Amino acid sequence: MNNALLKSSLAELIGTFVLTFVGGFAVTVAGQPENGVVVPALAHGLILCTLIYTYGHISGAHVNPAVTAGLLVGGQIKIDKAVAYWVAQFVGAIIAAVVLNALVPGTNVGQTTGSLTASAPWTAAAFEAILTFFLVSAVYQAAAYGKAGSMAGVAIGLTLTASILAGGVYTGASLNPARTFGPALIAGDLSYVLPYLVGIFAGGIIAGLVQTYILKPEK
Repeated sequence: MNNALLKSSLAELIGTFVLTFVGGFAVTVAGQPENGVVVPALAHGLILCTLIYTYGHISGAHVNPAVTAGLLVGGQIKIDKAVAYWVAQFVGAIIAAVVLNALVPGTNVGQTTGSLTASAPWTAAAFEAILTFFLVSAVYQAAAYGKAGSMAGVAIGLTLTASILAGGVYTGASLNPARTFGPALIAGDLSYVLPYLVGIFAGGIIAGLVQTYILKPEK
């Protein structure tokens, strides 16, 4: 691995750690009835916005394997970098869940679950796919195609915030395979992970194909 790829992969690891750590703790706070879904929605959206401006110039600040997959199918990133990013992202999320569990033992570790997770996991997966489509579409148009300029981070962060406000109660609104897998692994409950991974990756890939081959702006 060359130095540039190592540097960008490290940025992805740290960024995904931060997203999972902040988001996970926000979910534990949301367990208090008065907080509901607003706290995790704002926490995830705000920290993603910050991460884009912090690490975007180094790695693109994907901090999400589905975003990386969507950019890969559209030719925005090469396969070797995508694989390195996936490894970094999943490792970052797992470490964040471990740290969260160590700091607040005996509580949940920020699992991305909702009312549909146990009763209808594939319905939850379809919901996740649609929401992830929205997020990756925003990444393409705002950042990859540069249509939002310096406001790209805000546009993408607000898309995540709105998606969690819409779907958090039903699925946890992960939109991020690493964000789902890390806490689920440390919590010892992988029962819902496969449907979520299928749905989230599918949403990201479909968005990448649509934005590349149908909705790509004219030069």
